[in-house]
Amino acid sequence: MSKIVTRSFDAQCYKNLNDGGLPPVLARIYAARGINSIQQLETELAQLVPFTQLKNITQTATLLADAIAAKKRLLIIADYDSDGATACAVGIRILRKFGAVVDYLVPNRFEFGYGLTPEIVRLAHTLKKPDVLITVDNGIASIDGVREANALGMRVFITDHHLPGEALPDAVAIINPNQPGCLFPSKSIAGVGVIFYLMLALRAELRNRSAFSASMPEPNLASFLDLVALGTVADVVKLDSNNRILVQQGLQRMRKGQCCAGIHALLQTAKRDYRQISTYELGFILGPRLNAAGRLDDMSLGIECLITDDEAYAAHIAQQLDALNRERREIESVMQESALIKLDNLLTQRQTETQDNYTISLLDQDWHQGVIGILASRIKDKYHRPVIIFAPGHDDELKGSGRSIQGFHLRDALDWVTKKHPGLIIKFGGHAAAAGLTIKQQAFMQFCQAFEQAARAFLLPHDLTRVIETDGDLTLSEINLELAEFLDQQVWGQGFPQPTFMTRFAIESQRIVGEKHSKLRLRKLHAADQDNYESLPEAIYDAILFFYHDPLPGVIDAVYRVEVNEFNGRRTVQLLLEHWIQVQDSSDQVP
Repeated sequence: MSKIVTRSFDAQCYKNLNDGGLPPVLARIYAARGINSIQQLETELAQLVPFTQLKNITQTATLLADAIAAKKRLLIIADYDSDGATACAVGIRILRKFGAVVDYLVPNRFEFGYGLTPEIVRLAHTLKKPDVLITVDNGIASIDGVREANALGMRVFITDHHLPGEALPDAVAIINPNQPGCLFPSKSIAGVGVIFYLMLALRAELRNRSAFSASMPEPNLASFLDLVALGTVADVVKLDSNNRILVQQGLQRMRKGQCCAGIHALLQTAKRDYRQISTYELGFILGPRLNAAGRLDDMSLGIECLITDDEAYAAHIAQQLDALNRERREIESVMQESALIKLDNLLTQRQTETQDNYTISLLDQDWHQGVIGILASRIKDKYHRPVIIFAPGHDDELKGSGRSIQGFHLRDALDWVTKKHPGLIIKFGGHAAAAGLTIKQQAFMQFCQAFEQAARAFLLPHDLTRVIETDGDLTLSEINLELAEFLDQQVWGQGFPQPTFMTRFAIESQRIVGEKHSKLRLRKLHAADQDNYESLPEAIYDAILFFYHDPLPGVIDAVYRVEVNEFNGRRTVQLLLEHWIQVQDSSDQVP
């Protein structure tokens, strides 16, 4: 079941924004997202939180500058998702600009798993013989890996953003806004943002040493914000004010054609115009193509795409990433079909309803380990439950990937399970909304029960009802191309949701396009009460409802986004329907 509500907002915040020059609809939207002044919407780089507020960053920059001066061999240990790949690319590109001898190594998820494990440390020592290891988007939980590196004579610098455990690794330095004692206010910064901040601090240290010259000019670090923006959005971190600045600045550069060869090639492969790029393209077009390398093959492919300046080489890799992404979609489709069948069978066996279960945990011996996270997300969206999907790992182990709903901190829940059932989980890590874990094959049923217990300990029954938040209705004058174009250019995402609205419409016409989508003509209605509708003049709009082709009822309450539709060079307003409810009778139907 779903519940549709209108976002509330502070009246004083609304007044401040409206008095500051924002039209009522925008003042309402931003006030509902906690913005109380026009100044908070500024996205200039000068508004970024200073790097000095990150714990250990100045000392780390000093030590790295020493290592660069001594020509020490640096090796970046990356993660195999988009955040890890972009973080690695930022580190490689900038450190080379600083004159560093630097290379990278990214664990293959199927051979080594996540993070700085002892196995990947030994591989790095054998293949690359580095003096210094720098982790990006991982390392905060790598106690054994850091111990192994220390034993082999390598110094370890950790840059990460994941939540730490009770103990920290014995690294030379740790840069992580979520470590104890760090006062950096942007706790949601992505891994790529953390390494970018370290590069800012390192540049400041090199300036102090007069390290830049005609032969090694000082780089403009803003030129790497395209990578920071991509990694930040693709990792679905909360878009607080600091992250919005990083993303907006990166988008502005991309829209001017000032992006790296790899991002440009990915856009061309996806047939997207760089001049119109938005957070949607970062999160749903570029991110999945980059992630496909780590899910099905080796993220080295994605990293190579992002660090090369050779446009032909970047285009060649982008084509490979696109092919991998198509393969990933096919695998996901098969897995999702089998997962839904499993759920139906489970519900039949239990003779109960889905809402009686607080969690969903599924396992299939044929599922692909690289795609279980996406499947968990799809199932979570469909059933609005915390979900963990398992696939076979090495030996007798299962690899699990989880996604959670609002109000249920997934990493904390797994920590609760480990305390209640010691030894059940071999290892785990992650965030509030997403986490990964490893268990033994024979422990699956016990884990399912323990995870359900955790959910019942932390969730209330009403938490299991999906709440669809909207920004209310729009007036006739507010549904226009100007609003659609403005919203399209802004930064929206996790924690700063893209505006949606709810309006009552009459269905004027409906036709099927692309064999599975509904193209609609909608007339805006004014209802004095439930049974008395009035059509408003000049209030007919084009709309699209994706992946739905059955006939719609005559009158609906629709949740929608206002978007720009460009066809044959003409830009018009289009409503993108996300949810609808029949309102003509008491048996409201929800698709």
